[in-house]
Amino acid sequence: MRIERARQATGRSHDDPLVVAALTAGERAWAAMDANGDGVMTYEEYAAWVDADKFDNVCRYALGALFDLADADQDGALDRSQFTALRQALGNRAGNADAAFDALDGDDDGRVGRVEYLASIRAFVTGDGSPMGEALY
Repeated sequence: MRIERARQATGRSHDDPLVVAALTAGERAWAAMDANGDGVMTYEEYAAWVDADKFDNVCRYALGALFDLADADQDGALDRSQFTALRQALGNRAGNADAAFDALDGDDDGRVGRVEYLASIRAFVTGDGSPMGEALY
């Protein structure tokens, strides 16, 4: 499970409030996407379900909770190592995660903010083009 991998990558305990929040948001998103309730989400189920409204009202919370797990100092931004650790926990190669960080760090301050991170994922899933999505995939 992605949340468990992110929890392990960030060194948080199972009862950490951010882990609990991520699990709750993740379960809500999964239940919404798994159309037939069989516990397995196919690409077809996901593709039929996802759109901008669903991202804004369901996925954004689940993905934001994962971001929060990686944000060690809870300042609303990830440095390169936090970002790479999160993206690797979510199944991306380190090189791709590094390129995605560069694509999102437009002001070259060495940090990627929560808002820009979620906006880039939203753009990717809604087909609006995302520099992070292009780097990761």
